[in-house]
Amino acid sequence: MKGKLRSIFIVIAISVFVATTASAAEMGKFKYEDFKKPSNCGMCHKEIYQEWQQSMMSHSFTHKWDEVEYFELALPHSKKLEKVAGVKAGCIACHGPLAFLSGDIPPKKPSAGTRANEGVSCEICHNITGTSEKIPFNFSFNIKPDNVKNGPRKDSKSPAHKTNFSEFTKSPELCATCHDEQSPYGMWVKSTYREWTAGPYAEEGVRCQDCHMYHAPGKAAYGGKQREDLAHHNFHGSHVPGKLAGAVDVALYPSKKSVSAGDSLNLRAEVFNGKVGHMIPSGSAEERMLWLEVWATDANGHKWPIPVTPKGFPMEEYTIASDAMAYFAIGEIMDIKDFKGLKRDGNVPAGARIFRKPFFDPKGRMTVCQWYTAENTKLDYRIGPRETKIENYKWEIPNGAAKGPMKITANLYYSQIPSSVGEFFKLPESEYAPLLVNSAEVEIEIK
Repeated sequence: MKGKLRSIFIVIAISVFVATTASAAEMGKFKYEDFKKPSNCGMCHKEIYQEWQQSMMSHSFTHKWDEVEYFELALPHSKKLEKVAGVKAGCIACHGPLAFLSGDIPPKKPSAGTRANEGVSCEICHNITGTSEKIPFNFSFNIKPDNVKNGPRKDSKSPAHKTNFSEFTKSPELCATCHDEQSPYGMWVKSTYREWTAGPYAEEGVRCQDCHMYHAPGKAAYGGKQREDLAHHNFHGSHVPGKLAGAVDVALYPSKKSVSAGDSLNLRAEVFNGKVGHMIPSGSAEERMLWLEVWATDANGHKWPIPVTPKGFPMEEYTIASDAMAYFAIGEIMDIKDFKGLKRDGNVPAGARIFRKPFFDPKGRMTVCQWYTAENTKLDYRIGPRETKIENYKWEIPNGAAKGPMKITANLYYSQIPSSVGEFFKLPESEYAPLLVNSAEVEIEIK
């Protein structure tokens, strides 16, 4: 009897979570069969289908870290803690929307090969008609699966289905229905749309689609019109090294061009976000890593890390790499006895500057579990659109430094998750390996 009552409570909790965050996208309102498979769309939209297949949209449910995060952390946690019970369905609403809309909660793992594996498919975005919220968030999309496909053109025609021009399909608000999210504790744990609206690009009319669905000449389908501004469906973002490369500029300035061993050298690094239309990192900011390493290499090839000079602002210690431990909730969720946590900053060298917004659980501990985030407003040291961060370094030239040219290099790296988390869950190294965003190099002379 107790088990039945608990099951009833969990169902009610999930229903309350869904009702209060997204009354339109109703769990279980439809069947898988109400939605065409992407391969069906690909018969006519061949190139768009190929692009989508390679995008994170198509892997939103099968991507290894997303699979681990849901099945090994969020799902078991939803069964242990009533406050977060809603994430059992809530996570799936955006990562496996066909499963959510079909009431397949929790869905089977990707290895089972269900239609949840289709991720955010063609039928999701092109059957969305609007949102139930004034400012969208938490899967608040209205959806109507039928033979009418919404799109950004007024002159589209298809022999396979009806077409409808939709201003909403063209809008950043479509993206916001999943890319902005509140935790059960009321914290904004994804706010990419809101960051964009607060920045300069929204006022200038530059939309999410303009950067993440770049436009080029082409045809949307066989027999379609040649367009000069066809939106491509690869949705390039931070998972694509080519999109990250050069997204942020780095410059480095030494106070002297010639020094002797034992002298003090001042350096200034400037990091300018001239291309990203929202904060960087954005999205799942609790796990994204962006950091600046500065190294010196003498004429004999000896290397020294140069630590950043602290600025003295509150909670700055979270933005300077160290051996601090964090992510203790992982052990509690997974019932790991005497869990000591994981290295907060992974393999980032001590003293490197980290551009981050840390999330904290109800016990005040830094967390990568966004659904368990009770506080994340006390510190935000990310880089905003067209913002420049200036970092200073004061370094004493080592007595053992060889005479001759010494190179000072500043490298800006990005990683999807801390390497310590990736290693703990035995993820492919490609999911947490550092990606070089940009670098700067200067040369000084050691006398």
